[in-house]
Order: sequence, then structure tokens, then C-alpha cells
Amino acid sequence: MTRSRLDKLTASLLNSGLSAVALNPGPTLTYLSGISFHLMERPVVLLVTPDKDPVLVLPELELPKVDLFPYKVQAFTYGENPSEWEDAFRKAAQALGLDGKRIGVEPRQMRLLEFRHVKAGAPEADYPDATDVLSELRLKKDKAEVDAMRQAVKIAQDALEAVIQKIKIGMTEKELSSELVMQLLKHGSESEMPFAPIVSAGPNSANPHASPTKRKIQTGDLLVVDWGAAHDGYISDLTRTFAVGEVDEEYKKIHKIVQESNAAGRAAAKPGVPCAAVDIAAREVIEKSGYGKYFTHRTGHGIGMEGHEAPYMRGDNMQLLEPGMAFTVEPGIYLAGRNGVRIEDNLVITEDGAESLSDMPREIRVVG
Repeated sequence: MTRSRLDKLTASLLNSGLSAVALNPGPTLTYLSGISFHLMERPVVLLVTPDKDPVLVLPELELPKVDLFPYKVQAFTYGENPSEWEDAFRKAAQALGLDGKRIGVEPRQMRLLEFRHVKAGAPEADYPDATDVLSELRLKKDKAEVDAMRQAVKIAQDALEAVIQKIKIGMTEKELSSELVMQLLKHGSESEMPFAPIVSAGPNSANPHASPTKRKIQTGDLLVVDWGAAHDGYISDLTRTFAVGEVDEEYKKIHKIVQESNAAGRAAAKPGVPCAAVDIAAREVIEKSGYGKYFTHRTGHGIGMEGHEAPYMRGDNMQLLEPGMAFTVEPGIYLAGRNGVRIEDNLVITEDGAESLSDMPREIRVVG
């Protein structure tokens, strides 16, 4: 599988105008090799060209991993003395004849640490953004990838169901978040989760990216839980909103609106329609209800090995959906200083529509 992925990348490079790509530890490197390297103080970089075996620069202590690659790589190692590291990068660039060429990088992934060493190895090269080439590589998921995400969704849903039974008025957001992390691990999530769970109640729930605090959950709060699990390197990213005891009628109303918006976004997703159509369908429901200005973010983002990757469900994104693309649909209404609602599901485009990998109840549920 990973050999075919490498072949797909090298074919893309021939049509991209790039002479090579430089990859440091992260999802793309793991996708291409099946091997996980850590981001650390010692740089690791894989250099891929269209016409030669890939070259890997890595510390001597990581050398045994070279034998795990599913294809031949040429390794250049270095020891513990940082003053000697640039020599390894120089030899690697020379082996591929990269100086003066165009070496693509991932701006969201490549750190200054690795970039400085790559540039020292090929000082006359250009370093353009390779995001389009590399995101296209991972854009459409195969059956094994979808199955891994489906399992990540199941783990997440089962974990939250276990937590719901433990929610009590007076618990803090941090306490609830900690319990959720424990349940995610107990139910089978990998320890490196896609993100720290967002658990926010009352006024904090009106902040889409809130961090759990010591605030105690109170009757009348809406409780937003945004969480996910990881399985075989793939992730889930879900959100549900609960009522803590009896809540005001307006909060029940906005929950129903967001529920309908979520359904409209999911219904709009199918092969051949632009990503924008998903955003527009979800947003229209909220705007018609009079709460449009309180929906302050895009409707969704791609998921896979990363929590946020292509494609993006924005009103200006005319990229067409194709089978295998996986993404979230997560509309929300946020009433600053009061309460907020978000409902998020994970979808994958099929040959004739879209499958929701998540099926946890979306209706408002009372907890506490």
C-alpha cells in the first residue's frame, strides 16, 4: 500500500514543476512510509524525487527504522554533535542533485529547525509551498482508511456515552474533560488523541474553541462536548450539546435550529457538488432563523490522519466533492456571554451520496 502511495507522489511531482519534496515527521511522512518518527530536537527529513530512491536524513539512534520502510531508501545519519548535522544534509542533497532545484515543503508541518538544515544542504534551491501536491495525495480515503475512521468514531461515541452517566451538577469542566480522556483510552483510543477534548458550559460554550476550566456545571447551562479518538493513525472529531437540567426555551430553540442545520449540511453532501454547497445549505437554515450572525465559522473541515485537512466546507470553496473525501459538518450558534450550541458529525463521500460515520443522538439530551 505504501509503495503505491510513493508511486502516486512521484507521478504528481512530474506534473507539478517540483524537483522534490522534503518531509519531516508528521502525517504525510507516516502516510508514505507506514512509520512514525517523533518531532524532536534531532531533525528527521525524507527527500522524495520523481526518478530516484528516496533519501532519509536521521540521527544514528533512529537507523533501525530504515529497515522498516516498504521500499528502498538511502540513509544519511549523523551523531550527537549538532555541528556535524549539516554535513549529512549536504550529502543527502548531493545524492539527489537538489541544489538549485525546486524542493517543495509543507508550511504547516515543516519547522524552522528542519528547514534550516535542508536549506544548508541545498542553499541555491527554491522552496515553494507543496501543500496542493501533498494534500491531494491524502485527499481521498480508501476502504482501510475509512474503516479506521469508522472505528475511531465508535470509540469516541462509546466513551462519551460512558461519561454521560457520570455527569453531575457541580462537576467542573476540567473534571468532566479528564473523565472523558480516561474513557477514550479505556474504550480503545490511541494515546495520541487528535486534540484535547473541549468541554464548555454556560457562557464558555459560546466560545467555539474554549478550553476546559474550573467553572462548575450549573442547572440552565448548555454543555458543549467536542471530542475525538484515534485508531490506526486515523481520527474522529465529534460534537454534541446537552442541556444541564432545565434550560430556557431559547436555548432549546437554538439547539433545534443547529440540529436542522446539521441535517441540511449532511443532506447536501454528495459526489460532484462543491464544498461550498454544504456550507451554504447548513448556513441557510441558521440565517433564516434569524441567528446567522451567531454562526461564526465554516461548516466543516476534512479529517483523516489530521484533525484539520482538506477539503474545507466554506462558502467560497468550489472544490468538487469526490468519493473517499472525509470531512465534518459542524454548524453552531454562539450567544456571547450566555450559551452556545454545536453539533458535529463525520462524513465520507460514497459513489452515490454520503455516509455519516457518526450516529450518536443529535437531539437535545438532559444531563446532570
